[in-house]
Amino acid sequence: DSPERYFRAAEALTEHVLRSAQVTAGSRILDVGCGFGGTLDYLDTHYPGCQLVGLNIDVRQIRWARRLLGARAEPGAERPITFVTADGCSLPVADNSLDHVLAIECLFHFPSRRAFFREAARVLKPGGTLGVSDFLMAPGALPSIAATMDSAGLNESNWYGRSAKPLTPAGYEKLGRGAGFDLLVDDDITLQTLPTYPARRRLYRESGAEAGISTLHGVEALATAGGGQYHVLAFRRREARGARP
Repeated sequence: DSPERYFRAAEALTEHVLRSAQVTAGSRILDVGCGFGGTLDYLDTHYPGCQLVGLNIDVRQIRWARRLLGARAEPGAERPITFVTADGCSLPVADNSLDHVLAIECLFHFPSRRAFFREAARVLKPGGTLGVSDFLMAPGALPSIAATMDSAGLNESNWYGRSAKPLTPAGYEKLGRGAGFDLLVDDDITLQTLPTYPARRRLYRESGAEAGISTLHGVEALATAGGGQYHVLAFRRREARGARP
């Protein structure tokens, strides 16, 4: 329950996603939903020689990311970190041009995970990988999730941004398979994420962002009740793009 330990946990999650997606130095990497650039900063520090692009639909977060990364986000840098304001479901990226695509804790805001997966398959080279962390639903948990959300007062009016319905682990694998991916990793790390909720409450209170606490309570209640899960997933784009039946 401290900002310092929370930040270390965030870095540990980043590294877990990168290892699961078999990210290597010298790769071409797109971080979709890049936020304030934390993952790109980690990549630039720990995976040398990469060509890094961060994409976000919110221009305000892009501006902050550029400020936080400083000279590395300037066009004149030796190997600049590039930022693009765009929709994650319509990537302004050439076909077969990337080694890795990342989407860390953002897909539940997207209008269509299916559209994103298709776009990720399009821009990745054959054999390239997609690394994701997302909220999932335990098999058979839909009624309990709905009840928990109702009791916590969570609905479209007070949930931050768009909240796409979570998938089960089997649903996520099916989603990837239909877009031309094979599943590499599906790791349920829900228990490891539970200690972050007290730390986030403290961060919200100290920063004056009290409005986020009710949503945080609801997400924590889903996780502790066993209906909501948090997974790290990685997929490899198949050499043949055709969807598997």
